[in-house]
Amino acid sequence: MPFAGEIAALATSFFWAMGPLMFALAGRELGSVNVNRLRLLAGTVMLIALHWGLTGHLFPVGASPSNYIWLTASGLVGLVIGDSFLFQALIMLGARVTMLIFSLAPVMASVLAWIIYGETLEPLQIAGIVVTLAGVSWVVSERSPNGGARAIQKKSLLIALAGAAGQAGGLLLARKGLAGDLPSISGHLIRLGSAAVIIWLLALARGNAMSSFRAARQKPRGSAYTLAGSVLGPLIGVWLSLVAIRYTSLGVASTLMALPPLFLLPVDRWIFGIRVPPRAVWGTLLALAGVALLFLS
Repeated sequence: MPFAGEIAALATSFFWAMGPLMFALAGRELGSVNVNRLRLLAGTVMLIALHWGLTGHLFPVGASPSNYIWLTASGLVGLVIGDSFLFQALIMLGARVTMLIFSLAPVMASVLAWIIYGETLEPLQIAGIVVTLAGVSWVVSERSPNGGARAIQKKSLLIALAGAAGQAGGLLLARKGLAGDLPSISGHLIRLGSAAVIIWLLALARGNAMSSFRAARQKPRGSAYTLAGSVLGPLIGVWLSLVAIRYTSLGVASTLMALPPLFLLPVDRWIFGIRVPPRAVWGTLLALAGVALLFLS
């Protein structure tokens, strides 16, 4: 299928916009640590069922030890460490600003891919990355209604940057783990399941595993948001991201997956009633021009 990786990456952006929105709402109810634990558990259970329906096996068959090692490392770096920072940033900064900072992940991933894999990008692809990131930055950096620049505390910024670095490193490790003929959904199950095992073992070791279930029972609305986010993000979105990095270069896939702020614009307008300023519209068009450069290169 032409542009299969690029299409999967764009679809990933949509689901990664809706997922963090749900998790941001859930985090205000349950706390970021509980949300990360619960969504990994829920996502793993649902993915096992989906894997069974699609492959006829509950768990991956034919995965090599190398697949397991690299995908487990990817789950640790991207889903345990990186997403722990992500969920805290969502609470502190909100979905749109956090997703803006996460748009730096493709830059980090591309640099790492250049250093480790020797992967290069064509001039038009580089231009597309620059234009897309410029558009995204313009969209989400509008000034506040009182005319002042949006204030981002240094701690919040560092937390979001750490999450972006975790996402970049997780994708890089996942690409290594998908070597061979391992289906993307099997790779995703290994990655997500290993992350769930790691984070719950840490919770048990600290003696606070049951606190997550208590919080879920006491805050049913937060639990509903967590479940919705688990379906949209870790289940559908991350699976599509693995498809994307398998069928296109890491730099292109990562850039297209950095577009959730654009999808969050209509959410702000139609759901939260926040006026979308003209610069946001022009920034969206600029980012889409960057996407066009990626497709045409």
